[in-house]
Amino acid sequence: MASHRRPKQPSRTRVTVLTTAAAAAVALSSQAANAAPSEKPSKDEVKAKVDKLYEEAEQATEKYNGAKERQEKLQKEISTIQDNVARGQEEVNELRDGLGSMASAQYRSGGIDPSLQLFLSADPDDYLDKASTLDQLSAQQVESLKKIQEKQRELAQDRAEASDKLKDLATTRSELGKKKSQVQGKLAEAQKLLNSLTAAEKAALAAEEDRASRASERTALGGSGAPATGRASSAYAAAQSVIGSPYVYGASGPSSFDCSGLTSWAFAQAGIGIPRTSQAQANAGTRIYSQSDLQVGDLVIFYGDLHHVGFYAGNGQVLHAPRSGTVVRYESINNMPYQFGVRI
Repeated sequence: MASHRRPKQPSRTRVTVLTTAAAAAVALSSQAANAAPSEKPSKDEVKAKVDKLYEEAEQATEKYNGAKERQEKLQKEISTIQDNVARGQEEVNELRDGLGSMASAQYRSGGIDPSLQLFLSADPDDYLDKASTLDQLSAQQVESLKKIQEKQRELAQDRAEASDKLKDLATTRSELGKKKSQVQGKLAEAQKLLNSLTAAEKAALAAEEDRASRASERTALGGSGAPATGRASSAYAAAQSVIGSPYVYGASGPSSFDCSGLTSWAFAQAGIGIPRTSQAQANAGTRIYSQSDLQVGDLVIFYGDLHHVGFYAGNGQVLHAPRSGTVVRYESINNMPYQFGVRI
């Protein structure tokens, strides 16, 4: 006969724990529901954060440009050295062939000179070290051997230099990748902040920037600043011809630009080559420390680390490629910390 046992009742302790936990959960839910939502940053606060991120991105961009310039220079140098090595090896081969012809002639006339035979079967450097054998060779053979030795030394130096530069190139490429990632990270972060704005807030920011740019353009074009002259005038005119072109980091024309890409491209249109980065452009001419001494077409360098450059446009205005999300345009020189001008 089955026994009918009474179900085991939960202990008083367990009931108390469960009840307490349930009450706590309800309380937390209530607090969460009644808590005031975190305040969304204002349009101006977002703009300030975005501007800071864009500035950091531009700093990384100029370092990226420097690494890219070094990479291109190294690639050209390596190519030149490799061409020299190839030509040098051809010369060595021709000299060896000439000695081979001498050996053949000697064989036909009665046998190969023992010392020449030694050369043909060993390294000429090792052979020439055995100076006592030189008197067994003709003057022509000695001259050929010395030429081969000199060429082989040159080739060894060239190969060592190429090897070092290839290592530098690998390091530079690695640096280039890191700087590119830094730029992309800053830009992505800035875009995320901008995406938090409403359509109306984005439109308001764009309108503010457009009004400021138009006002700067009127001031620059309607002023009486010292005019650009010579090649600087041509470079400044080239920059004016691309107003409205988008800022793209690492770009140097003809349809998009970063800050130093615009200035280097514009001077190239005037037939003048200047360095690619803003830091290098800061040393490309005569420095002008007083804003009152600036002339239209002078380069203007900004920020303590010299990571931004533009053209002086007259009346306290600059023409430049400001940052990502903008276009080539006029702005007040006072929008950024002025360091000095550069007259190319």
